[in-house]
Amino acid sequence: MKNNIITAFALAALLLASCAPSQKSGDNNGTEIQAGSNDAIANTTYGKIAGFTQNGLYIFKGIPYAKANRFEAPTAPDSWEGVRSCRHFGPTSPQGKRSGWESDEIAFAFDWDDGYTGENCQRLNIWTPGLDDGKTRPVMVWLHGGGFAAGSGQELPGYDGANLSKNEDVVVVTLNHRLNALGFLDLSDFGDKYAKSGNAGMLDIVSALEWVRDNIVNFGGDPGNVTIFGQSGGGGKVGTLTGMPAAEGLFHKAIVQSGSMLRMMTSDNSRRIGRETAAILGLDKNNIGAIDTIPYEQLLAAGEKAIAKVKAEVGAEGGAFIFGWAPTVDGDVLPEHPYGNEAPQQSRDIPMMIGTTLHEFTASTYVPALKNLSKEQIVENLRQRYGDNTDDFLKAFEKAYPDYAAIDLIDTDFTFRPSAVVQAGLKAGQDAAPVYMYLFSWESPVMDGRLRSTHCMEIPFVFANTDRHASMTGGGDDARRLGDIMSKAWANFARTGNPNTEDLPEWPAFTAENGATMVFDNECKVVNNHDKELLEVIHRMPVRGF
Repeated sequence: MKNNIITAFALAALLLASCAPSQKSGDNNGTEIQAGSNDAIANTTYGKIAGFTQNGLYIFKGIPYAKANRFEAPTAPDSWEGVRSCRHFGPTSPQGKRSGWESDEIAFAFDWDDGYTGENCQRLNIWTPGLDDGKTRPVMVWLHGGGFAAGSGQELPGYDGANLSKNEDVVVVTLNHRLNALGFLDLSDFGDKYAKSGNAGMLDIVSALEWVRDNIVNFGGDPGNVTIFGQSGGGGKVGTLTGMPAAEGLFHKAIVQSGSMLRMMTSDNSRRIGRETAAILGLDKNNIGAIDTIPYEQLLAAGEKAIAKVKAEVGAEGGAFIFGWAPTVDGDVLPEHPYGNEAPQQSRDIPMMIGTTLHEFTASTYVPALKNLSKEQIVENLRQRYGDNTDDFLKAFEKAYPDYAAIDLIDTDFTFRPSAVVQAGLKAGQDAAPVYMYLFSWESPVMDGRLRSTHCMEIPFVFANTDRHASMTGGGDDARRLGDIMSKAWANFARTGNPNTEDLPEWPAFTAENGATMVFDNECKVVNNHDKELLEVIHRMPVRGF
């Protein structure tokens, strides 16, 4: 039984690569679409594009913001004559098979849209209330999750920008960029051509932000008020951008959702993976050029094999939250670990929001049988994980969550919350721009409450899409009310750098001393250092990553 429990914990981690009534979080489905030759025409630096209008919004999809040869830094996209149709999502980055499809219940809840893939994936999508209407609205640029290996700007129903844009009068942008081997295989040992290959995916995002700077005014947006926000790997991308010189000045606020990744790949490990990948493919400095045309599936397989080998050899010395497909600290594109010992100086004046969900990689979501374990069985498993620290853990947990159920001992997140508090503390320690911290603890009723407040659960609330993604939220009144509050808080932060709204209790900026954290639930409240002692116990353990 003990071995089964341990396996269940491992499986759970792997399977994932008050408020007044309102109807605002409803769906836009069923409203009339206008997509004629004279509807939703906008100018860009590279030519005119045609989108469509729906429910008072102008919507554009699949706009090319850059182009790139394989493993090279992106450049400007080609210009075009006439009007280019931009009404459907463009290609997503090639990536491995999504394991979640293998579970009917998880696939039902997440309801992924994986689209179609192509290496020319540098595309973005826009939702805006107006074109050239004299207004300059806050711009919110969403960076998708999936680590740095998977995902897209369309993969979840919650990513749809219509409700957030319409309700809060903001411009919403989502985008695709290169991932995995295409975006983060470091071949810099093989010559100048590949000097930036280990950070190509991040440079794609910089190109997208440059496109926003140069074009968003034509879409009713303010290029001087851009917020980047992202979840999971997207949150890691946000944190990385705050320390990238090429991104300086391209955004003005930043939100990290369940993605506080303090350290990235070292150049030594990243280059080692690159050399091993080349060797697996039978390549060296004399014939490395062949890697530009090797079929993608063969390239990815070699890269994954190389990562596994190097990770096993490096072991605990790897040091990164995500080992393998991740940005590289190369001294150039990324000079230092974003939040290694301090927050990046270049973004000291940028306000931030940082938060997590209470349960994140919820063990019992993926292995429901865990709920049948007795507290004694769960504690016995904890002793295998925490050893001599178990009693301290239990004492601190009860203090942080006095009304806990036994299953909470294994469902509560200790992957992202510890790093999020560290990241917030480093940011607050600059004593420059404010940082606001949150904890999303609302639990979904779907499938008898199996999802709890799992990883990704807050996304449809942020986008006011609790109805659109009802398979995850249940689509009920409680979810709708909380979605209205959270989407307004996110938009207020994008507008002013302060997320407070009339529907929330006063949300103070976080400091290491006050530990102020807004808890988003049916009743929203602020707690101060509620889990400080618990996190001190957790920090005695090795960093938990992937």
